[in-house]
Parts: sequence; structure tokens; C-alpha cells
Amino acid sequence: MKKINDTTIALLIDGDNATPKRLAAILEEVSKVGTITIRRIYGDWTSTGMTGWKDLLNAHAIQPVQQFAYTKGKNSTDSAMIIDAMDILHGDQVDAFCIVSSDSDYTRLATRLRESGLFVMGVGEKKTPDAFVQACERFIYVENLDVQEEPRPTPQREGKTKARSPRNTLSNNTALMRKLRKAFNIARGEEEEVSLSLIGQALRRLDPGFDPRSYGHASLSSLLNALKDKLEVRREEKGNAVMVRFK
Repeated sequence: MKKINDTTIALLIDGDNATPKRLAAILEEVSKVGTITIRRIYGDWTSTGMTGWKDLLNAHAIQPVQQFAYTKGKNSTDSAMIIDAMDILHGDQVDAFCIVSSDSDYTRLATRLRESGLFVMGVGEKKTPDAFVQACERFIYVENLDVQEEPRPTPQREGKTKARSPRNTLSNNTALMRKLRKAFNIARGEEEEVSLSLIGQALRRLDPGFDPRSYGHASLSSLLNALKDKLEVRREEKGNAVMVRFK
């Protein structure tokens, strides 16, 4: 079995359905999974809508693939991208695919690639239909790739009593807590507490689009530590594993 860093990835970008401003962040995120050996972006390069991509192609070694729009108002990019993906699949050139698009038309492609035993990662906006998100083994929302500034503390005036902290809005997020509870139950077996890594795996199976950054936290550990009114999080003295249980 290959190590994670030896995984080869085909990165296929729907240029008509993605924005260039997040390209660097997308490449960095995909590179955490493995090595991008195929980099292609599809679109009609004669149209003005692709202008923003052109300056980035050479800098990131991405191959542009020309696809004319044969009929006005119809997107031919998805067909060209799907055909190329199947050629790559049958050529046994990579171990994984990353599809950058928010278009549900790639749902069947993602399903077909996974049926062949390949890891499939999707990247798109939060408006991406659930069908495509669930068809991927992992889905990254581009909104989570934006750099977020840390909130600055509000200075306290002397002689004033410190304001009471607001209620934990994460704990009040019913959908999040229900998802964490389901993941915990999947991972726990007959145990009262579960390792953080097993909860993370269960969350990804339940929801490929799950990302702690959607809730304002950089990691799952940070997110669970922010829910101390609902969870107990401790680090084992031996082995250094992080264990979690519901209160």
C-alpha cells in the first residue's frame, strides 16, 4: 500500500464553474492528500469569461483544454472533462481524482470513479448540490479556504464589570450536535469514550463535506474543545491519544 504522500492525483477543473482567485488555496489543500501529477482546466478559452485564469496557468503548471460551446447557453465543458476522466481512469495513471466544480452534473462521474476503487475529492462552493457532495469521499467547500482573521478582543473600560460571555452558539447548533452524536455512536462500539481520530473518520463517512472550518475552527480537536459544556476531551498520558465522550 502506498503512503499518503505517494498518492497520485488527477486535478480536473471546470473553468466555467470555478473562480481563479482561490486556485492557490485549492492546490495547497489537494496537495495534503498526495501529489498532483495531472493538472487540467477545461473551458472555452476564446470567451472573455476565462480571462482571469490565463495568468495563473503557467505559474501553476496547469494545462488548459479548449472546449467550444457548440450551442449558445449550453455548457460543453462537463462532457469533455468526463471523457478525459474516463481515459485517465482506464489508463491507470493515478490513484485519486479531484474534481473542482459546484455542478451536480459530475455526480455520476464521481460515483463511477469510486466504484473503480479510486479516492475522489470534490472542491466547490457551498451551493453545491448534496448529490455531488455525497458522491465524493471527501468534499472541500472553497469558502473554508479563505484566510480568516482572528477576532480582536474588545477592550474593557476600567471600573466596568466584565460582560457575561454569550451562550455557546456551537452547543445550540442542533444539526452539528446531532452529527457529532451519530459519529460518536458509530465509532464507540461498547466503549464510553472514543478517540478523536475515529470520530473524525466517522464524520467523514456521514458527511464528506464536514469541515471544522465551517464552524470557525481550524481543526476537529479545536472544535470539540469549544464544546466542553457537552463533551469531555482528555489526552491520554500514554500514547498521547485524544479521547472524547459525551457528558
